[in-house]
Amino acid sequence: MNTNTPQPKVATIGELLLRMSATNGFRFTQANEMRVQTGGAEANVCVLLSQLGIKTEYITRIPKNDLGQLALNELNKFNVGTSHCIFGGERMGLYFVETGNQIRQSQVIYDRNNSSFATITSEEVNWETVLEGATHFHWSGISPAISNEATQVCKEGIVAAHNKGLTISSDFNYRSKLWQYGKKPSEVMPELLAYSTITVADLDAVEIYFGIKTDKNSTDADRFQKAYQLLKQKMPYLKTLAMSFRKSEGQSHLYSAMLMHEAHFYQSKLHQIHLVTDQIGSGDAFTAGLLYGLINKMPPQDCIDWATACGVIKQSIYGDFAVTTPQEIKHFLENGPSNRISR
Repeated sequence: MNTNTPQPKVATIGELLLRMSATNGFRFTQANEMRVQTGGAEANVCVLLSQLGIKTEYITRIPKNDLGQLALNELNKFNVGTSHCIFGGERMGLYFVETGNQIRQSQVIYDRNNSSFATITSEEVNWETVLEGATHFHWSGISPAISNEATQVCKEGIVAAHNKGLTISSDFNYRSKLWQYGKKPSEVMPELLAYSTITVADLDAVEIYFGIKTDKNSTDADRFQKAYQLLKQKMPYLKTLAMSFRKSEGQSHLYSAMLMHEAHFYQSKLHQIHLVTDQIGSGDAFTAGLLYGLINKMPPQDCIDWATACGVIKQSIYGDFAVTTPQEIKHFLENGPSNRISR
């Protein structure tokens, strides 16, 4: 065994949120109570990676009050490293969820302006200390969408990770409702994404960030591979691009994914999902599954199959976090969905 090989450790930065969900299928305008949970794209990635046995370090800024502690406690339940979280500012970022159904879509309302994370300042993060022992740095397009301050801190983290030789992964994660501080995504994201070796994207975000258009009359596979070729010109370190695809077929969802890894194309099987419990966080579960596969040097086909399984399983779980295990994911890959009782 090579004792010089560092143990994998994924560091992330993002906003830790409280998720307020209208209960019992009620609409916002009908609700008389809200269920409180913890979430946030990068936190969701950390939670699943930690359950899969990968060491994680989550960096954020939260208020020093009981709501901030509530959110931290949830991460600690899953052994996510939080020792470098910063206390400051006056309020937690919030988001509200109205769960849809097969007839109408779900709704999200954000309440994140002037949150603790939105007002973070660069001198608060000592990147040399924060990235100590990390092998990977992960971030998403949500952080630069929140505020100019968050953008600058995210950029400093990316550059510091690059200078330390860490593998940098990103998720395009475009959220139209968040870009409210005067900058267009196309002004901000290309510079930050240029450092990524691994990225998860979707075709719409590729066009919004880089102006890269693909032929909508072509197949998803052709559009995906064309996007990879064009992104390579904008992202010089890019080796791995993954996308998940969701389509509706009657009352079911069809979910699949594609991977370009070192110029080779791979595709998952098509999963038919008859019942979606909670779609939020499925992209983060997919990202975490991809990182797990790459970190463990799985064959690329196994990587995309594993990532897709993580994305599917998440949709059976209420809340932001994909609460699952390696054994459950393996069982799904070997046997498909099941309504049997494990006993």
